[in-house]
This record gives sequence, C-alpha cells and structure tokens, in this order.
Amino acid sequence: MLVFSETPQVKNRSGDTATRGHGDKTPSPRLSASPRPRVPLITLLTDFGTADYFVGSVKGVILTVNPIARIVDITHETPAHDVEAAAFTLLAACSSFPAGTIHVAVVDPGVGSARRSLLIRTRQQYFVGPDNGIFSYICEGAHPAPEVFHLNNARYFRQPVSQTFHGRDVFAPVAAALSTGIGPDELGTRITDYTRLPSIAPQVSRSGEIKARIIHIDRFGNCVTNITPAELPAEIIAGGVNLRVNGKTVKAFRDFFSEEAGSRAQLFGIWGSAGFLEIAVANKSAAKLLKAKRGDEVTVARA
Repeated sequence: MLVFSETPQVKNRSGDTATRGHGDKTPSPRLSASPRPRVPLITLLTDFGTADYFVGSVKGVILTVNPIARIVDITHETPAHDVEAAAFTLLAACSSFPAGTIHVAVVDPGVGSARRSLLIRTRQQYFVGPDNGIFSYICEGAHPAPEVFHLNNARYFRQPVSQTFHGRDVFAPVAAALSTGIGPDELGTRITDYTRLPSIAPQVSRSGEIKARIIHIDRFGNCVTNITPAELPAEIIAGGVNLRVNGKTVKAFRDFFSEEAGSRAQLFGIWGSAGFLEIAVANKSAAKLLKAKRGDEVTVARA
C-alpha cells in the first residue's frame, strides 16, 4: 500500500532532507523526465501473401535479434515477382515514415542466384532487400546521393542461409542488426553499380508535349501515371490539356473524386495522394474502361 505524507520531504541545496510545511512558499524541485527511448521501426513489403509461414518467420527472426523492434506491414500482397509494382509501392509509402525507419522490401524472383543483397541509406531512412531494381524509384533523384552497401558480412545472417528464403535468413537479421545500432559499413561493402529500373520520369519535348506511362493501377482501377506537378503545373492545366491513352482522350480534371463536373465525361485526371497524376472514373474502374495495363503510354498535349 502506498502512503502519502501531508508534509513532503524535499532536499535542500546541500543535499540534506528538510520538511516542507503547508504554507512553505519555497519552490518545489523540478522532476526531470527520462527521455523516452526510441523504439526501432522496421517495415515489411513483400509478395509473400499471408496464407503461408513466410511473413511470420521474417518477423520472428527480427524479434529474436531485437525484441523491442516495432514492425509495420506496408503490404504482403504485391503481385508475385512484380519488382516494378513493389518499387512504386515503396516510393509511395516511405515518405509517411519517420527518419531512421528501416524498410525491408522483398520481391525477389532471383533469390539464390548471383544477384546481390543490398542496404541503402537515402531519404534519411534505410532500405534492405535484393539488388534487382526494387529500390530504383526511391534512389532516383534523391539528394544527397544514396549510400549503397553490398551485404556480404555473413556474421549477421541467420545460419544456415536458405537459397530460397533470403527474406528470412539475410534481410530480416540484417535489418534487425541495423536497428540495434550496427553500422552499415560493418554489414557490407560500399558499391555504386546497383541495379536500376528504367527511369520513372516522363519525357517532355520542347513543345511541352509529355510522353508518360501508367506506372500503377490500384485496387479501385485508378491508373497512376508518372506525371508530377513539375511536368504539368496548374497554369498549364488551366489553359487546357488533353491526355491520350489507348485511343481515348481525357480532357476533364477534378480536385476530388465526387466533385460535380460540368461535363458528362466519365474519365478525368486527378492528383493522387502519392503525388502523381491519375486517370480515374467516379466509383468505377478507369483501367477497365480504358482496357489499360501498367506500361501503357500516356501522352499529354495542350488543347
């Protein structure tokens, strides 16, 4: 049982204990709060799904190395072996996380082959996964230049290393070691020749025509292009532009999906939450209407 005294004991500047009376105006000593320890944050992005043991095993290895790590699932529903889809999802998600976050991204059709394992430091965060282009978009245009490490210190791998499950045996323990304070230089060797996907940036001609492409189709059927406000600022849209994709023209633009439109046009352009221009249809799938797939060309020209 806790007993509280009506006359609290305080220490004077000499360190001696004195009784504080009810009417004593002497300021109470300040209690200094201990700084809250930072809990390491590790995210997971994979094509493993949730029906098998894979995701649980990765988390188990991380927690074995660092029991206080906090693990966040970005997604495990990336289409199987689809590195480009994973690269986009990682780019769209990583800016939502605080500095120091460690991202483990494993879509790895080349697991067990000669492809290297990487640790990348960029955007004030860390990225761990295979050297197959999955980190292309988060590295493109990053300032300062990304620091890239080939993970080759087997001391930090789970042993024995399975040739079919580097997510569990290489990437998970390395991410966990990093979260305990192990430095990148101890985990691997610096390199510069990592694998890159084709640039995510669209091509802009001198006349202002933009040749872009669809880089993602979300579950609602919205077609995400690689166009940003840098290529298509508001003043150009206000002057009138046409988007052409698969033989169809998109002239309308909206600020939000349910906005009342002056025209009857089904298709419209809208700036999506990832910062890219999307082609959408209210409450329907633009991808189905356009018969679109990732990689389809999108051209933009002034009306």
